[in-house]
Amino acid sequence: MNSDTTHQRIHPSILSADFVNLQSELERIANADFVHVDVMDNHFVPNLTFGPPVVERIQAVSPIPLDMHLMISNADKWAPGYAEMGAASVTFHAEATDNPVALARRIREIGARAGIALKPGTDADPYLELLPEFDMVLVMTVEPGFGGQKFMADMMPKVKQVAQARKRHGIDMWLQVDGGISVDTIGIAAEAGADTFVAGSAVYKGDPSARIAELRAAALAHTCAA
Repeated sequence: MNSDTTHQRIHPSILSADFVNLQSELERIANADFVHVDVMDNHFVPNLTFGPPVVERIQAVSPIPLDMHLMISNADKWAPGYAEMGAASVTFHAEATDNPVALARRIREIGARAGIALKPGTDADPYLELLPEFDMVLVMTVEPGFGGQKFMADMMPKVKQVAQARKRHGIDMWLQVDGGISVDTIGIAAEAGADTFVAGSAVYKGDPSARIAELRAAALAHTCAA
Protein backbone atom coordinates (compact mmCIF):
# COMPACT_ATOMS: atom_id res chain seq x y z
CA MET A 1 0.00 0.00 0.00
CA ASN A 2 2.96 2.35 0.41
CA SER A 3 3.60 4.86 -2.33
CA ASP A 4 7.33 4.40 -1.66
CA THR A 5 8.41 0.87 -0.82
CA THR A 6 12.15 1.58 -0.99
CA HIS A 7 12.43 4.13 1.78
CA GLN A 8 10.81 4.53 5.17
CA ARG A 9 11.06 7.94 6.77
CA ILE A 10 12.12 8.36 10.39
CA HIS A 11 11.14 11.62 12.11
CA PRO A 12 12.61 11.79 15.63
CA SER A 13 10.57 13.82 18.09
CA ILE A 14 12.61 16.32 20.05
CA LEU A 15 10.00 16.11 22.78
CA SER A 16 12.35 13.44 24.17
CA ALA A 17 15.51 15.52 23.67
CA ASP A 18 17.49 17.55 26.19
CA PHE A 19 15.93 21.00 25.81
CA VAL A 20 18.91 22.72 27.41
CA ASN A 21 21.19 21.42 24.65
CA LEU A 22 18.74 21.45 21.77
CA GLN A 23 21.21 22.36 19.01
CA SER A 24 23.52 19.44 19.85
CA GLU A 25 20.48 17.16 20.19
CA LEU A 26 19.44 18.13 16.66
CA GLU A 27 22.92 17.34 15.36
CA ARG A 28 22.68 13.86 16.90
CA ILE A 29 19.74 13.02 14.61
CA ALA A 30 21.24 14.35 11.38
CA ASN A 31 20.79 10.93 9.71
CA ALA A 32 17.00 11.14 10.13
CA ASP A 33 14.70 12.43 7.40
CA PHE A 34 12.96 15.23 9.30
CA VAL A 35 12.89 16.45 12.90
CA HIS A 36 9.41 16.22 14.41
CA VAL A 37 8.54 19.32 16.42
CA ASP A 38 5.52 19.01 18.70
CA VAL A 39 3.80 22.34 19.37
CA MET A 40 1.33 22.10 22.27
CA ASP A 41 -0.68 25.04 23.57
CA ASN A 42 -2.05 23.84 26.91
CA HIS A 43 -5.52 24.19 25.41
CA PHE A 44 -6.03 21.69 22.60
CA VAL A 45 -3.91 19.31 24.69
CA PRO A 46 -3.09 19.61 28.41
CA ASN A 47 0.61 20.29 27.91
CA LEU A 48 2.76 23.22 26.81
CA THR A 49 5.90 22.96 24.69
CA PHE A 50 7.38 25.16 21.97
CA GLY A 51 6.09 28.43 20.55
CA PRO A 52 7.08 30.41 17.47
CA PRO A 53 10.28 31.98 18.89
CA VAL A 54 11.76 28.58 19.79
CA VAL A 55 10.64 27.07 16.49
CA GLU A 56 12.38 29.89 14.61
CA ARG A 57 15.64 29.05 16.38
CA ILE A 58 15.20 25.33 15.71
CA GLN A 59 14.60 26.12 12.05
CA ALA A 60 17.78 28.21 11.96
CA VAL A 61 20.10 25.52 13.38
CA SER A 62 18.54 22.18 12.40
CA PRO A 63 20.58 20.06 9.95
CA ILE A 64 17.38 18.42 8.66
CA PRO A 65 13.95 19.82 7.67
CA LEU A 66 11.26 20.53 10.25
CA ASP A 67 8.10 18.42 10.46
CA MET A 68 5.73 20.54 12.55
CA HIS A 69 2.96 18.79 14.48
CA LEU A 70 0.58 21.45 15.73
CA MET A 71 -1.45 20.24 18.71
CA ILE A 72 -3.06 23.65 19.04
CA SER A 73 -6.51 25.20 18.90
CA ASN A 74 -7.49 27.60 16.10
CA ALA A 75 -5.15 26.02 13.57
CA ASP A 76 -6.72 28.11 10.81
CA LYS A 77 -5.16 31.20 12.36
CA TRP A 78 -1.80 29.89 13.55
CA ALA A 79 -0.71 27.05 11.22
CA PRO A 80 0.28 29.21 8.20
CA GLY A 81 2.78 31.08 10.35
CA TYR A 82 4.85 27.97 10.85
CA ALA A 83 5.04 27.49 7.08
CA GLU A 84 6.15 31.10 6.78
CA MET A 85 8.99 30.39 9.25
CA GLY A 86 10.37 27.90 6.75
CA ALA A 87 9.15 24.59 8.15
CA ALA A 88 9.15 21.96 5.42
CA SER A 89 5.97 20.26 6.65
CA VAL A 90 3.11 21.60 8.75
CA THR A 91 0.53 19.21 10.19
CA PHE A 92 -2.61 20.50 11.90
CA HIS A 93 -5.32 18.50 13.64
CA ALA A 94 -8.59 17.82 11.88
CA GLU A 95 -10.33 18.56 15.18
CA ALA A 96 -8.83 22.08 15.36
CA THR A 97 -9.84 23.54 12.00
CA ASP A 98 -13.09 24.74 10.47
CA ASN A 99 -11.91 24.18 6.89
CA PRO A 100 -9.08 21.65 6.51
CA VAL A 101 -8.93 21.92 2.73
CA ALA A 102 -8.62 25.70 2.72
CA LEU A 103 -5.95 25.54 5.42
CA ALA A 104 -3.98 22.87 3.57
CA ARG A 105 -4.11 24.92 0.38
CA ARG A 106 -2.83 27.97 2.24
CA ILE A 107 0.08 26.03 3.71
CA ARG A 108 0.94 24.65 0.29
CA GLU A 109 0.77 28.13 -1.26
CA ILE A 110 3.38 29.31 1.23
CA GLY A 111 5.64 26.46 0.17
CA ALA A 112 5.37 23.80 2.88
CA ARG A 113 3.91 20.31 2.78
CA ALA A 114 0.44 20.21 4.35
CA GLY A 115 -0.53 17.42 6.71
CA ILE A 116 -3.68 16.56 8.61
CA ALA A 117 -3.65 14.66 11.91
CA LEU A 118 -6.39 12.43 13.31
CA LYS A 119 -6.72 11.72 17.02
CA PRO A 120 -7.49 8.09 18.00
CA GLY A 121 -11.18 8.87 18.39
CA THR A 122 -11.49 10.68 15.05
CA ASP A 123 -12.99 8.73 12.16
CA ALA A 124 -11.00 8.81 8.92
CA ASP A 125 -14.08 8.44 6.69
CA PRO A 126 -14.85 12.18 6.23
CA TYR A 127 -11.31 12.80 4.96
CA LEU A 128 -10.73 9.88 2.60
CA GLU A 129 -12.10 11.63 -0.49
CA LEU A 130 -10.10 14.74 0.42
CA LEU A 131 -6.71 13.01 0.49
CA PRO A 132 -5.39 14.67 -2.71
CA GLU A 133 -5.56 17.98 -0.80
CA PHE A 134 -2.92 16.79 1.67
CA ASP A 135 0.73 15.81 1.43
CA MET A 136 0.54 13.70 4.59
CA VAL A 137 -1.98 12.12 6.93
CA LEU A 138 -0.90 11.54 10.52
CA VAL A 139 -2.76 8.77 12.32
CA MET A 140 -2.12 9.20 16.04
CA THR A 141 -1.24 5.92 17.74
CA VAL A 142 -1.54 7.51 21.19
CA GLU A 143 -3.66 10.31 22.60
CA PRO A 144 -1.88 13.55 21.70
CA GLY A 145 -0.33 15.67 24.40
CA PHE A 146 2.27 13.52 26.15
CA GLY A 147 5.34 11.53 25.17
CA GLY A 148 6.17 8.00 26.28
CA GLN A 149 2.70 6.48 25.86
CA LYS A 150 1.97 2.89 24.85
CA PHE A 151 1.43 2.16 21.14
CA MET A 152 -2.26 1.68 20.27
CA ALA A 153 -2.32 -1.30 17.92
CA ASP A 154 -6.07 -0.90 17.51
CA MET A 155 -5.35 2.14 15.31
CA MET A 156 -3.94 -0.12 12.56
CA PRO A 157 -7.31 -0.58 10.81
CA LYS A 158 -7.45 3.21 10.43
CA VAL A 159 -3.91 3.21 8.99
CA LYS A 160 -4.94 0.50 6.53
CA GLN A 161 -8.07 2.43 5.61
CA VAL A 162 -6.07 5.56 4.78
CA ALA A 163 -3.45 3.52 2.91
CA GLN A 164 -6.13 1.87 0.77
CA ALA A 165 -7.72 5.24 0.00
CA ARG A 166 -4.32 6.62 -0.97
CA LYS A 167 -3.84 3.75 -3.39
CA ARG A 168 -7.31 4.30 -4.83
CA HIS A 169 -6.52 7.98 -5.43
CA GLY A 170 -3.12 7.08 -6.90
CA ILE A 171 -1.36 9.86 -5.03
CA ASP A 172 2.10 10.28 -3.52
CA MET A 173 0.92 11.07 -0.01
CA TRP A 174 2.89 10.20 3.11
CA LEU A 175 1.18 8.21 5.85
CA GLN A 176 2.60 8.98 9.27
CA VAL A 177 2.13 7.36 12.67
CA ASP A 178 3.05 8.99 15.96
CA GLY A 179 3.01 7.45 19.42
CA GLY A 180 4.71 4.47 20.99
CA ILE A 181 6.87 3.78 17.93
CA SER A 182 9.87 1.53 18.70
CA VAL A 183 11.75 -1.32 17.04
CA ASP A 184 9.04 -3.60 18.47
CA THR A 185 6.06 -1.69 17.04
CA ILE A 186 7.31 0.02 13.89
CA GLY A 187 6.91 -3.17 11.84
CA ILE A 188 3.24 -3.41 12.81
CA ALA A 189 2.61 0.10 11.51
CA ALA A 190 4.69 -0.47 8.36
CA GLU A 191 2.72 -3.61 7.53
CA ALA A 192 -0.50 -1.62 7.87
CA GLY A 193 0.76 0.87 5.26
CA ALA A 194 2.54 3.60 7.21
CA ASP A 195 5.75 4.95 5.67
CA THR A 196 6.64 7.85 7.96
CA PHE A 197 7.35 7.23 11.64
CA VAL A 198 7.67 9.57 14.61
CA ALA A 199 9.79 8.20 17.45
CA GLY A 200 10.89 10.01 20.58
CA SER A 201 12.17 7.94 23.48
CA ALA A 202 13.05 5.10 21.08
CA VAL A 203 15.59 7.44 19.45
CA TYR A 204 16.98 9.42 22.35
CA LYS A 205 17.40 6.53 24.80
CA GLY A 206 20.79 5.43 23.51
CA ASP A 207 22.81 6.57 20.50
CA PRO A 208 20.26 8.45 18.34
CA SER A 209 22.10 7.81 15.07
CA ALA A 210 22.19 4.06 15.69
CA ARG A 211 18.59 3.99 16.89
CA ILE A 212 17.41 5.78 13.75
CA ALA A 213 19.20 3.21 11.59
CA GLU A 214 17.64 0.36 13.57
CA LEU A 215 14.15 1.82 13.25
CA ARG A 216 14.53 2.36 9.51
CA ALA A 217 15.77 -1.21 9.01
CA ALA A 218 12.88 -2.60 11.05
CA ALA A 219 10.37 -0.60 9.03
CA LEU A 220 11.87 -1.66 5.71
CA ALA A 221 11.74 -5.30 6.80
CA HIS A 222 7.97 -5.03 7.21
CA THR A 223 7.05 -2.66 4.39
CA CYS A 224 3.62 -3.29 2.95
CA ALA A 225 4.04 -3.57 -0.82
CA ALA A 226 0.46 -4.51 -1.64
